[in-house]
Amino acid sequence: MGDARQIIAKRAALEVKDGMIVNLGIGIPSMVPNYLGKDMRVFFQAENGILGMGPTPKENADGNLSNAAGLPVTILPGASYFDSAIAFGMIRRGCIDLSILGALQVNAKGDLANWIVPGKRVPGVGGAMELAYGAKNLIAVMNHCAKDGKPKIVNECSLPVTTYHCVKKIITEMAVFSIVDQQLYLDELMPGCTLADVKNNTEADFSFSTNFKAHD
Repeated sequence: MGDARQIIAKRAALEVKDGMIVNLGIGIPSMVPNYLGKDMRVFFQAENGILGMGPTPKENADGNLSNAAGLPVTILPGASYFDSAIAFGMIRRGCIDLSILGALQVNAKGDLANWIVPGKRVPGVGGAMELAYGAKNLIAVMNHCAKDGKPKIVNECSLPVTTYHCVKKIITEMAVFSIVDQQLYLDELMPGCTLADVKNNTEADFSFSTNFKAHD
C-alpha cells in the first residue's frame, strides 16, 4: 500500500484549493505541499508570523527564516512577515480557510485530541486550540491506528481533548471520513483497503456518505 504518511498527505492535498490561506501542522501536514499542483497559488500561514511560505529549501537555508516548528522555509513573491499577535489574530478572526492538523484521536462528534499523551514529554499545545476553533475548515490527518494497534477514530477520546466539535474531515491511510452534525460518515476507501479493514480498525460507528466511493 506504500508509505502511510505519503498516502495521507497526497490525499489531503486534494482538499487544498487555489487561492486558499492554509495553515499546516507539523508531521504529516507539513508534507502536503509536496503534492500540490505546480500552478496552484496557495498562501501558507505560520503562527510565528509568515504568510506566503514556499517549499522547504534544499540548500543554503536562511537561519532566520523558519515556520512555527522551527524548520527552515522559503518565501514566495508577495509574502509578508508580522508578529505572532497578528498571526493569531488572523486565526481568531476566521481568516484561515483551511487548517490541516495531525491527530492522536478523533471521536465521532469531531472532538480532536492532538497535543499530549499523559506521561510523555511534549513541546506543548502550540496553536492547535486556536486553529481548531478559528479555522473555517479543519481536517485531521493521522494513521488509522496507534502503534499498539488501537483505533484512533473512537467513540470518546481517552486523551485530553484539544477542542470539541471542530473536525470536519478525517483522512487516514485506510479511509476518508466526514463529520456532519456530530455524525461520522465514510466518504472514501483508500486504494488497497476494504470495508472490512475499516470496520475492524474503527471503534466509532459510522454511516455511508451519499457520495461514498471505493478505489480499485
